[in-house]
Amino acid sequence: MIKYDLNERVAVVTGGAQGFGLATTEKFIESGAKVIIWDIDEEEAKKAINKIGSKYLTYQIVDVSNFEAINKNLIEIESSHKKIDIFINNAGITGMNTTLQEYPIEEWKRVINLNLNSVFYCCKAVVPFMIKNNYGRIVNIASIAGKEGNPNASAYSTSKAGVIGLTKSLGKELAQKNIAVNCVTPAAAKTRIFDQMTEEHINYMLSKIPRNKFAKVEELASLVTWLASEENSFSTAAVFDLSGGRATY
Repeated sequence: MIKYDLNERVAVVTGGAQGFGLATTEKFIESGAKVIIWDIDEEEAKKAINKIGSKYLTYQIVDVSNFEAINKNLIEIESSHKKIDIFINNAGITGMNTTLQEYPIEEWKRVINLNLNSVFYCCKAVVPFMIKNNYGRIVNIASIAGKEGNPNASAYSTSKAGVIGLTKSLGKELAQKNIAVNCVTPAAAKTRIFDQMTEEHINYMLSKIPRNKFAKVEELASLVTWLASEENSFSTAAVFDLSGGRATY
C-alpha cells in the first residue's frame, strides 16, 4: 500500500460522505490530511464521521449549487484552519436515463447545475484562497461519459464533458502558480449512484469496459490522493483515465 504525505494539508471533498467521495476522504485521512466533508445529506455525513472516526474529520452541510453558501463555508474553514490546500469536486448525480428528445428540460437544468455549474462555483470561490496561500490542488471528478457520450444520458455526458473543458482551462490559467488543476474520468463503480440508473444502462456501461468489471472506489481514491499531493508538482490541466481499458483517447 502506497503511503502519500498529506500531513498538515487541509482538504474539502464535496459529496464526501458516500461512494468515490467517501473513499477519497478515507484515503486523505490515512495520509495525514485534515478533511472537511461537504454534503447535502447530514445523516450520511454523520455516518461517514462515525465510520472513519478521526479527530481530523469534520463536515459541513453545503449546497454546492449555491455560490454564496460555498463562499461562506470556505471563509469558515479558513478561519478555523488558516488555509485551504486541496479541493475535490466530487458531488454529482446521473439524472434520468432517456433519449434526448424525451429529456425533460427541468431535469436537464438540474443535472447541468449540480454536475457542472457547481464545479465552476466551487473553483471560482476556492481559487482566491489558494492563490493567497501560494499552494493548491484541485481535482475534479468527471467521467468517461464526458469523453464518449453515453446514449440515454445526454445531460450527464454533457455535464462531465464540461468539467473536462473547465479543468483544462483553469489548469492553464493557474499554471504559473503553485496550483494544480486536474480531473479524473472513471468508468462506473458500484456505488449508490447506481440506484439512479436503469438496469439496462448499468449493463451497457459494463459491456463497454474491456476488463469486464466496474472500477473500485479505492483505486480512484489512490489516484486522486496522488494528484492532491505535493508530489504532483508538474501535471496540471490534465485528464487521468480510470476506465478499465474503455478510454480510447
